[in-house]
Amino acid sequence: MDLRERPELLLVPAVFVIALLVWEFAVPAFGVDDYLLPRPSQIFDALRTQLADPLFWRHLKVTVLESLYGFLLAAGAALVLGTAISQMRLIERTFMPYIVAFQTVPKAALAPLFVVWFGFGMASKVVMAAVIAFFPMLVNVVEGLRSADADRVQMLTVFGAGKFEVFTMVRLPSALPFIFAGLEIGVVFSILGAVVGEFIGAKEGLGYLLLQTNYNFDIAGMFAVLVVLSVLGLIAHFIIRLAQRRFVFWTQESRVIGA
Repeated sequence: MDLRERPELLLVPAVFVIALLVWEFAVPAFGVDDYLLPRPSQIFDALRTQLADPLFWRHLKVTVLESLYGFLLAAGAALVLGTAISQMRLIERTFMPYIVAFQTVPKAALAPLFVVWFGFGMASKVVMAAVIAFFPMLVNVVEGLRSADADRVQMLTVFGAGKFEVFTMVRLPSALPFIFAGLEIGVVFSILGAVVGEFIGAKEGLGYLLLQTNYNFDIAGMFAVLVVLSVLGLIAHFIIRLAQRRFVFWTQESRVIGA
């Protein structure tokens, strides 16, 4: 592949390497203590130690499952409710004010309630992940279904197509780029929601591991967990992107609404 056509393939890793090198040598050069800001080499050592620990993989599995279940729950609810809102004006006028009002509530403030209601297990983290990921996906579903070309809708109606045919042949295909854009941001928010829930009350998970490393003043270990969370978010993002290219191959445009 010609790098002149896609210079980012060279620039992205180059910027990453340069930033790590500057970080590695700037920390001792400016006399910053390791317990305040560890060097990348120390973070790598901490990450390697964690990856060799079976308990770390258990924490990772818990967070992945919480994020996945929360994302699926939020996506299903957003698709069902978004379809109803976009197709029936009465439902929009009835429920949308409550949805918007609920969205304005800081989600971290709800986490203690979810722990009380659903316990310290996985259920409260799944609900937290779903709540945080729900709204951006909902807005994208609604706007996507409303973005259908009016002329195409009118043409199908003239030829005798019913609401279901119009929905499946025009509205849903037009909404798919919006829906996948919402899924991209929703899947990342679901990871955030799971970790926030683990901060409030959990016995396992990467959020719980972050708290443990913080209590032990293991700053390098904290950075190592943050690296894993970043990689987890990138993997989830690229999975949605691959699915978008598979099912929405006619467009590569990513439009995120309500993020």
